[in-house]
Amino acid sequence: MKHCLIVDDSRVVRTVARRILENLSYSVDEVEDGMTGLRACREKMPDLIFLDWNLPEMKGLEFIKSVRNQQDGRRPVILFSATERDPDEVASAFAAGADELVQKPFDVSLMKAKLESVGAMAPSDQRLSA
Repeated sequence: MKHCLIVDDSRVVRTVARRILENLSYSVDEVEDGMTGLRACREKMPDLIFLDWNLPEMKGLEFIKSVRNQQDGRRPVILFSATERDPDEVASAFAAGADELVQKPFDVSLMKAKLESVGAMAPSDQRLSA
């Protein structure tokens, strides 16, 4: 089973993302800040990171750069989520190594489409219940 780490300061977002990802056959861990997320990645690098762009203390851009610089840091797919769609911030996220943007609010259909687009879920892996 593939493993996902959710890094988001919102308990509601973590709960929704967890439910969707577990229904898409991911095992899921969640943390509420970037520093805790980086420690989790050092202990066990996940297959997928679902990252809030606007974290307190450590912004998403810094988190992506830190993960990508770790041993094994090229491996995880990084989906970053945001409420705004500032073209400069999106471009900087992709330049730092993010794989895809998931616009908030999101649902199971959007999450599946994003995972399929980055090769983190094959179309045959689909489960629609969320």
